[in-house]
Amino acid sequence: MHLNALISPMVPALALGLSACAPTCGEGVSCGGTVSQDALYQGVETRLLEDDLVRFHVAMRGDKDDPEAPNSVARYAECAAAQYALIRGYGFARHVRTTTTFDDGMWRGDAAYTISSALPDGLKTIDAEVIVADCKDNGIPTV
Repeated sequence: MHLNALISPMVPALALGLSACAPTCGEGVSCGGTVSQDALYQGVETRLLEDDLVRFHVAMRGDKDDPEAPNSVARYAECAAAQYALIRGYGFARHVRTTTTFDDGMWRGDAAYTISSALPDGLKTIDAEVIVADCKDNGIPTV
């Protein structure tokens, strides 16, 4: 069998496999994901729970019926977590959990992230520099 006959069917498979390794902004959402157009960011509260575990409370004004609002709140918390990691001298974060609620015209998020200098284990990891740059490109405030 000819070597070219073996290589050519492998190229599309290899390309597909490598595309699965493309960087994401976290939680399986590609950088530049949909963000609510009506978002009015209202601030972030940060609390260090342990040496590497951080809690973020974020608030955002928006329409209760906006289907993108919960995702926007989660992205806002992710942007805050990425900037916080950089401020503390770390390059990575791992998403632990995010909950969102709506009350009296305000969307609120309660998120927890671990921060680390090396890429942590897990599927929901983020590269802090990449995320902060993407947040700035999309007009999402950071800490």
